[in-house]
Amino acid sequence: MSIQRYHIGPRLSEIVVHNNTVYLAGQVADQSLEQDAKAQTMEILAMIDRLLGEVGSDKTKILTAQIWLADIADYDAMNEAWSDWVAQGHTPARATVESRLASPQYKVEIKIVAAL
Repeated sequence: MSIQRYHIGPRLSEIVVHNNTVYLAGQVADQSLEQDAKAQTMEILAMIDRLLGEVGSDKTKILTAQIWLADIADYDAMNEAWSDWVAQGHTPARATVESRLASPQYKVEIKIVAAL
């Protein structure tokens, strides 16, 4: 069984595919750092769409999602973006927690595991 890695960096790969399963690294905003949690979530979800598409998967095949919020008070704002994006009838198992993120500018981080 081969392991395929995409966008390999010194500390992580953005995508790892093994045994018909896609593992994405935690995704954070890049362009919307000065905006609210909803805007950051929307940007992250677009990134997830692009990364999954790159390996032949999509949001209907997401198995699990882990979401970290810098402030749990942003839960509703994040969920507004999530609810507009997630494929109804294909909602993944999901956990959302409050946690200090790698940079104070990050309000949201999302990690996805999906099927091919």
